[in-house]
Amino acid sequence: MNGTAALFGYGRLLAGKPFAHAYGSLLGFNGLVIEADGPDARVGELCEVDGEMPGQCVCAEVVGFREGRVLLMPFGHLRGVAAGARIRALGRTLRVPVGRAMIGRVIDAFGKPLDGGLDIAAESHRDIQRVPINPMHRAPLDEALETGVRAIDGVLPLAKGQRVGVFAGSGVGKSTLLGMMARHVRADVVVVAMIGERGREVGDFLDNALGAEGRERSVMLVATADQPALVRTHAVHAAHAIAEYFRDLGMDVLLMVDSITRFAMAQREVGLAVGEPPTSRGYPPSVFNLLPQILERGGRVRGSGSISAIYSVLVEGDDMNEPVADHMRAILDGHVVLSRDLAARGQLPAIDLLSSVSRLVSCVASGEEQQIIQRVRTIVSTYQASRDLVDMGAYQAGANPSLDEAIIHYPRIAECLRQKPSVWSTRRESIELLRDIVSTDGVQT
Repeated sequence: MNGTAALFGYGRLLAGKPFAHAYGSLLGFNGLVIEADGPDARVGELCEVDGEMPGQCVCAEVVGFREGRVLLMPFGHLRGVAAGARIRALGRTLRVPVGRAMIGRVIDAFGKPLDGGLDIAAESHRDIQRVPINPMHRAPLDEALETGVRAIDGVLPLAKGQRVGVFAGSGVGKSTLLGMMARHVRADVVVVAMIGERGREVGDFLDNALGAEGRERSVMLVATADQPALVRTHAVHAAHAIAEYFRDLGMDVLLMVDSITRFAMAQREVGLAVGEPPTSRGYPPSVFNLLPQILERGGRVRGSGSISAIYSVLVEGDDMNEPVADHMRAILDGHVVLSRDLAARGQLPAIDLLSSVSRLVSCVASGEEQQIIQRVRTIVSTYQASRDLVDMGAYQAGANPSLDEAIIHYPRIAECLRQKPSVWSTRRESIELLRDIVSTDGVQT
């Protein structure tokens, strides 16, 4: 009888134990990926790799399997780690701490402070991945989002919950425009994710582009270019998880990711390292599979708040048709294109109105406002089409009445849309300024 009772006792103890090997050993490392014999872990599960000193370990994530071996990518550097090092499965996936105390702080991809302040008190933890939103639970995007930028509010009006891309080459004023929007936007909280940036640019953006006013209501999440590719990709997911937390509280959130192109490059490193086949310009299929999953995490949800998402797209060689830019345009609800030619002429922000579009203009602009927008675009289009003739003095006044009007009004429009980073206007003021310019050309007021 005692033996039977003992067996039942052992059975109860074993019932709560996992029937898997929690440990493995390092077999190889090719600079990006660890190959290990075990442990029995799932894709996305976190593991610890023993380091050079006792008690020292490096966190890694299971990213795949190859010929019975487990493939892991580390979140840190493996200097000092030897072949045969023990690897322990933690039985959990990556989660990021969230809470109101994050507002005004600078954190890394794991929610740890980078600004030298105290540890952030977390209200809860969120998985960086999330089940897709039921499309029937999404609310219509019919409320205007005021950014404080006249060229956007006046000609390219955005909606709360809209997803927009800022397409620009290097040195065209992309970071300055993002800083203007973060500083002046009408939103409850701003989440800024800086992905793959140089360390110097992080400080410049905080001090100059964002400023003290913007930092007071912003969560800054930073993953610089010198960090492993997996950290950079996870930083984007973590930023969305933080934005979703505030949206679930009923807040209107502005999420800014600078840049989604560097996220794609980091994911390219991850995908190629685990054996994915390269496709267009070396990007593996996982890049184009992840982009819509990430972008669909924004928007408005019924009975909750909104996430208005701004993704900067760094176009290589000013090629607006490169793979990431082309794929992003197909998913987004609009795009703002920055022109190097306008920037060179001192038209800042250098927004190319003719190449930019907001797909929700009809949802947030009244009929009269749409008339004003269309009239402004017509004037700009007419002037740009004949700019060379005008600049050379080859055009004779009176030959084309439409061009005569464009020559008169284009400089006024350009001056209206030229804006210093420290200056902001309400959406109503932006519309009124443009109405005053074009009202003499047949727009009914």
